[in-house]
Amino acid sequence: MNERYIILFDGVCNLCNGSVNFILARDPREIFLFSPVQSAFAQELLARHGLQGIGNDSFVLVKDSQCYLRSDAALQISREMSGVWPWLYGLRFVPKPLRDFVYNLVARHRYRLFGRKQSCMVPTPALKRRFIVDGR
Repeated sequence: MNERYIILFDGVCNLCNGSVNFILARDPREIFLFSPVQSAFAQELLARHGLQGIGNDSFVLVKDSQCYLRSDAALQISREMSGVWPWLYGLRFVPKPLRDFVYNLVARHRYRLFGRKQSCMVPTPALKRRFIVDGR
């Protein structure tokens, strides 16, 4: 396996955790690794890419040494998933300000709409190798 991409997500957000589970189920090539944005690893990775000001309200994809944020991250992720999901990549033709407006609207209200956990999700032993928390 040559390619591994890292997804940074809000580890206490129910919507984000649901998205991670959704991606895991549609990633048979196991190219995605995950890290809660609250982890030291994620904060170091964001700083390395000059994104230390990014809050936990943005899904971040690090792919081929490039960072994708918000709707761009979601579209890049969808293009790598199995099934019909790569078709969503066609939404890249929707103007980015409009895509990110919708993304930001959901992100701003995600806790109220979907709830939150008291702590970051703990992956099952079978999935633990797909998560990076402390650089491993």
